[in-house]
Amino acid sequence: METACSPYFCCILMTTALLFVSRLCAPVDTITSSSPMNGNQTLISDGGTFELGFFSPRNSGPVYLGIWFHNIPTRTVVWVANRDSPVNDSSSVALKIGNDGDLVLVDGTERIIWSSGIANITSKDTVVPLLDSGNLVLGDQGSISSSDDYLWQSFDHPTNTLLAGMKLGWDLRVSLDRYLTSWKREDDPSLGDFTYGFELEGLPQKFLRKYNSKVIQRSGPWEGTRFSGLGMSSLSTIRPSFVQTPDEVYYTYNVSNKSTITRTVLSHTGSLQRCLWSDQNLEWSVTYSIPNDACDEYGKCGPNAICTINSPRICSCLTGYIPKSPLDWSALGWSEGCVKKNPSSCPGKEGFRKLKGVKVPDMLQFWINTSMSLKECRDKCLSNCSCSAYSVTDIEGRGSGCLIWYGDLIDMRQLNEFSSNQNVFIRVTASDLANSNRKRWIVGAAVSASIFLALILALFVWVKSRKVRGRHVDVHSGDDIELPMLNFVAIAKATDNFSYLNKIGEGGFGPVYRGQLPNGKEIAVKRLSENSRQGSDEFKNEALFIARLQHRNLVKLLGCCIDGEERMLIYEYMPNGNVTAANSLVWRRRFDIIVGVARGLLYLHRDSRLRIIHRDLKASNVLLDSEMNPKISDFGMARAVGGDQMLEKTMRVVGTYGYMSPENAIDGIFSTKSDVFSFGVLVLEIISGRKNRAFRHPDHNFNLLGHPWKLWLEGKAFELIDEKMEDSFAVSEVMRCIQIGLLCVQRHPEDRPSMASVILMLDSQSAMLPQPKQLGFFDERNHEDVDYSLSNEMTITQIEGR
Repeated sequence: METACSPYFCCILMTTALLFVSRLCAPVDTITSSSPMNGNQTLISDGGTFELGFFSPRNSGPVYLGIWFHNIPTRTVVWVANRDSPVNDSSSVALKIGNDGDLVLVDGTERIIWSSGIANITSKDTVVPLLDSGNLVLGDQGSISSSDDYLWQSFDHPTNTLLAGMKLGWDLRVSLDRYLTSWKREDDPSLGDFTYGFELEGLPQKFLRKYNSKVIQRSGPWEGTRFSGLGMSSLSTIRPSFVQTPDEVYYTYNVSNKSTITRTVLSHTGSLQRCLWSDQNLEWSVTYSIPNDACDEYGKCGPNAICTINSPRICSCLTGYIPKSPLDWSALGWSEGCVKKNPSSCPGKEGFRKLKGVKVPDMLQFWINTSMSLKECRDKCLSNCSCSAYSVTDIEGRGSGCLIWYGDLIDMRQLNEFSSNQNVFIRVTASDLANSNRKRWIVGAAVSASIFLALILALFVWVKSRKVRGRHVDVHSGDDIELPMLNFVAIAKATDNFSYLNKIGEGGFGPVYRGQLPNGKEIAVKRLSENSRQGSDEFKNEALFIARLQHRNLVKLLGCCIDGEERMLIYEYMPNGNVTAANSLVWRRRFDIIVGVARGLLYLHRDSRLRIIHRDLKASNVLLDSEMNPKISDFGMARAVGGDQMLEKTMRVVGTYGYMSPENAIDGIFSTKSDVFSFGVLVLEIISGRKNRAFRHPDHNFNLLGHPWKLWLEGKAFELIDEKMEDSFAVSEVMRCIQIGLLCVQRHPEDRPSMASVILMLDSQSAMLPQPKQLGFFDERNHEDVDYSLSNEMTITQIEGR
């Protein structure tokens, strides 16, 4: 007998079913006694930031239980449970709450592989949530609202990664030492060779060690704002802190912006790195690394010496000391360090030599008093003939506390005085102090004289030129131009002191930063780096060319900055990045970009007074403004040619692999047709949504030039069109652009169209186009011989053999 249910009853049934299904489908963030996590399941934190599950670093082989970032596409493991006891197969394992309330990892036979190791748990009703901080915690289900309620937490047992909110250091109440240990290899999370953590003898300091014995690097003690040996500025969004109480001694950091994804990781090679995730580049970037240079090496210069990384001979003896082994010292053998030059006159006349902005010596023999003033500390040191140096323990405010060293002073280095206010006062004899003061007076007098002469010269030049806004530069035509000069301090302030968070890219010239001037105008600052593959010639080249070029499809140069060794170019800011991300655009946007780039090149080749060959046209050098208008940038490699000069040969081959024409790459010959070839590659990349050098096809080994050429010959050129393109667009227009792209990348320069012809082809849908001939650089390649780690974006400059 059938019975019809009432609408009300049916509604209840449907609601219950929906709730049941939604609960099944919702991400789970907690393990309970009745719901373990099996090998094919994962936990996802409530905010979706972290994920707990099983993984294999090699995508096969040993399996580990770990935590990784859930909200980024690159799996980045931050914690591993069974790092020295992996399993062969995750299908038969489970993470669950044991009979005694402990967290255990068991195999199919219920053999315990790993456990949290908590004994005598009074409550058997425990739960294990994965928090959005990345912390996996165990606690009583009825009271697990704060860290005080945790019976166990993964943050107390770090592996190789320190996350925001984690503590690095000691809980003295239970003798818990939280320190990092490296992975054995990049694909092996078992215990590695390096450790990083706090040591409590004297003032707490962080030590990077190998095999828990050999010191690689020492942080120095906390000086009130940072650790003494940290000579680099931290990210503006990172808030570090150090806590020292009778119960705990630890370091931690937090982020002021929740969108900032960062981690500190101890690599398997022994390098401690602060990493920042870039949503724009979809990769981790290293913002600083320890050891950072040779002076970070522990005791690099031996006892009683100081390491100065910018000095030609990085090690030098402290005032009043001489090399212990002069012969070794002259041969750059510094390990034996320095010894006293003159016998101490103690308790006679002695004084102190002030070293500004330094990393304080290691705590080998020392005395400390946290309440003394600086003067009291000085008097205390003078009263003891064994005292070698003194300093304050806290540099905040006027400085306070007294730290005194006895005997040898080891592991000192000079830091940038703008990044460290820590000073150390070295004890010296009266004669050494007099000699030191005499040298300082001579140097000061010389510097003052130099500054005076420089001011006189500057005044002479100003009176003669009367050019206060900028400077005149000579271009090939012999005409002068005036380029606004911007103040370094203003640029540093506009970019938040060149903060890594404001870094928007980097090329052969150096890093590029986003900034904002006091008037609200956004700028892009290209800063010549010390290890730039390009140099002052390219800097001058770009400044000269782009300052004279005015076109809606060329990026606008606002000014430059020259201050000492600093070289910077300041551009209008392009908020939509470069054409590398064109595969996310609809066809009309892509077509407008192709046309805009073509018009910019036509202006350079024909309509500008200088007739410019760009020589490095590529996707990353085409920027998009707020309205998605393309603008060609980066003229560091550009060359001006005469009106009738079509070909030129150079001993310096420049360009970017994947965009260089055959005649340029092989013979060093360049012309306007070299730019046409690069334009053709760019067109095929925009249409396909792929990059030439990164292109791979399962059926053949052609690159992005050979693949469309093969499709063209087979009558299947439409298969090149990006699958991400919207459903509705003019196929004939896309096919026409494919043909134009193929015409531009033909092997012989004379077969390629001029940019004027390209514009006509793009503007006219009715004009007949010629059939493309054999292309350049499309032969099949052996995948085993290709290094796919090389980027399309690498600009190369190469001098031919002499």
